[in-house]
Amino acid sequence: MPKITDFVEDAGAPGIIAGIGAVLLAPVLIPVVAGIGKPIAKRIIKGGIVAYEKSKGAFAELGETWEDIVAEAKAELAEDRETPLFEAAATPVDSAADNGA
Repeated sequence: MPKITDFVEDAGAPGIIAGIGAVLLAPVLIPVVAGIGKPIAKRIIKGGIVAYEKSKGAFAELGETWEDIVAEAKAELAEDRETPLFEAAATPVDSAADNGA
């Protein structure tokens, strides 16, 4: 099992100095990093909210468009069921009969 003295011996003088510096500067650096990180995090969150709201509106519009298309298709089907097919065929025959008389 490694001991702390092994780490100190392996790190040497530069490692020890860097470790002491990190311990001494941590109380100063952590608030600075947090101060920079917080506005960045807020901007990312705000961007996500804006993107969500825009996509929500776009999906609502897409749903309305889809409903309109379905309603139009149903109306066309209902119209096709009400129009008899024999009326279209009877019109040319009637006009041909008048010409022959």
